[in-house]
Amino acid sequence: MSDDGAGREPSEADDQRLAAVVDKLRSQAAIESLRAEGVYDDTRSISEWTADSVAIPVTHPPQATQFREIVRQVGERRLKTLDDHLRERGWTDEEIAAAPSSWAVLGSVVLVDIGDSPRPAAVGEALLALHGEAETVLARHGISGEHREPSVEVIAGDGDTETVHTEHGTRYAMDLAEVMFSPGNKAERARMGDVVASEERVLDMFAGIGYFTLPMARAGAHVTAVERNPTAFRFLVENIRLNEVDDQVHPYRADCRDVVPGFADERRADRVVMGYYEASAPRAEDSRAPPDASHEYLDSALDALAPGGVLHMHEATPDALVFDRPIERLEAAADEAGRDVEILATRRVKEYSEGVAHVVVDARVQ
Repeated sequence: MSDDGAGREPSEADDQRLAAVVDKLRSQAAIESLRAEGVYDDTRSISEWTADSVAIPVTHPPQATQFREIVRQVGERRLKTLDDHLRERGWTDEEIAAAPSSWAVLGSVVLVDIGDSPRPAAVGEALLALHGEAETVLARHGISGEHREPSVEVIAGDGDTETVHTEHGTRYAMDLAEVMFSPGNKAERARMGDVVASEERVLDMFAGIGYFTLPMARAGAHVTAVERNPTAFRFLVENIRLNEVDDQVHPYRADCRDVVPGFADERRADRVVMGYYEASAPRAEDSRAPPDASHEYLDSALDALAPGGVLHMHEATPDALVFDRPIERLEAAADEAGRDVEILATRRVKEYSEGVAHVVVDARVQ
């Protein structure tokens, strides 16, 4: 039993406070599974049980989630919000108003845009208290360079930036100090696993650590995944093994333009994914737009795509040009290649920055 019950006899209510003990390394996957079962108790805090395990509060013993044991745990009632934790630490309403309003828990790491918040270290400690399964809090300061490298700062916890994040059953190993991972793309990652058909031949031109490759491969597609960042490629290979899709994914550490000729000679793709890509220099046409060169690869994407195949083109686009700019670029590239384009769907994935949206255009190309 937790030390919170020391000094008094447990009540009948305490007897109903159950917790599932799970390996610390798979705590996030367990929480996701317990939520899906409807037995996760979010009114109580997750607590460390042993050096390598945590006790996750549950309303009933789980039936579908793996666990070590079920224990009775008195536990403290969870403070429900970051505001609650900061107020408990003596923050004023004005200071709380400047605190972060959103963050993401990625495995054992909390990733937060700290903004102009006062006392970042105190915010970090409050986030650790709010998310008992987390061990490190990272403040995110942006992504830059041709390899899309993040700038982050440890503001609380043990400082370990390597983690395994589970999302819709897909496991992503990563080092958040070295590779990018956008929580805002969660729905798009899941969607790619839904739209792809088993046995499809897919080219993922900017695979990263496997953001779209892994959900598609788990759905049965055969994916050629290309990534030139050596660190991201290392995690891509690790994630292929972690998700047991070795037979479905063919990884290449290269520039995708160097892979396409041989790929197309073997057999062209049923589907090409052009995940968002950043170049090293800003676009001159709009000072608000982030570095964006995805459209410069459209000729290679079309070379790789079979007639009747589907292209998913990601772009960071100024609000005033959504969705006109990416569609015009796609249609111009297709016209130059002597091919016809049918726009199937457009989606606004998230806000990239003020006045700039991350969008996706889905198109069938004959």
